[in-house]
Amino acid sequence: MNNSQGRREQRRRRVVQRRRDRMKAGAAVVALGGLVVLGTAGAAAGDEDLRATAGIQLASIALPLFAEDRASEPTPSAVPDSAESDASPAPESTPAAGGGEEEAKQDAAAADAAAADVVAAEEAAQAAAARQAEEAAASAAAEQAQAAERAAAEEAARIAAASVPVDDPAGAKAYASSVLGSHGWDASQMTCLDTLWNKESEWLTSATNASSGAYGIPQALPGIKLATAGGDWQTSYRTQVDWGLTYIESRYGSPCSALNFHYANNWY
Repeated sequence: MNNSQGRREQRRRRVVQRRRDRMKAGAAVVALGGLVVLGTAGAAAGDEDLRATAGIQLASIALPLFAEDRASEPTPSAVPDSAESDASPAPESTPAAGGGEEEAKQDAAAADAAAADVVAAEEAAQAAAARQAEEAAASAAAEQAQAAERAAAEEAARIAAASVPVDDPAGAKAYASSVLGSHGWDASQMTCLDTLWNKESEWLTSATNASSGAYGIPQALPGIKLATAGGDWQTSYRTQVDWGLTYIESRYGSPCSALNFHYANNWY
């Protein structure tokens, strides 16, 4: 039974009790009226025994009414335990439990928010690290590309320089003078060699005879013969000097003999 039902039951009992009280009052009035009648009659008769008998009869009429009414009233102990428990206020633990549940929800929400913040921070850090790695990789790639471009440019310049004949008459003469001894000649042969090759090419590495196709300092004919002395025969005076001295030694024996033949034939 809930609180509202208990209150209705209590109101009903009070109404019944008031009705019973009115009934008792009426019975008492009737009993008193009878007592007056009997008392008056007894007084007129002057009989003490009759008055006593009338009082006993009146008590025997009124007392059972009051006794019955008291017996019918519920005592405090007669109220069912279930009614008392129903009428009692709700336990204080219910609001506390509700408040605790709400607090637990708030704590859980705060924990979820904190966890989300941690995850977001970690993701942001990972994204920043990824960006830094990408930037570093891009920078390294750019540096490598620039280095490759520089290397390619240097190589192209080297190739271009290598493909250009080094016209250095002084350098060519100095080199020729330094290697005469390896062919068994003394320094006097350098004078004849200088005269011979000055007539042929002026000691120019790039010297070319357009009519015959002769090439280089010694004017090899055809110029490809110089390749037997080295792959750089078109650009290196050293290679050309080596080939020319070997040719003179094998064909004329010495630079001065080659010069004499040239004077006689205008070629050697």
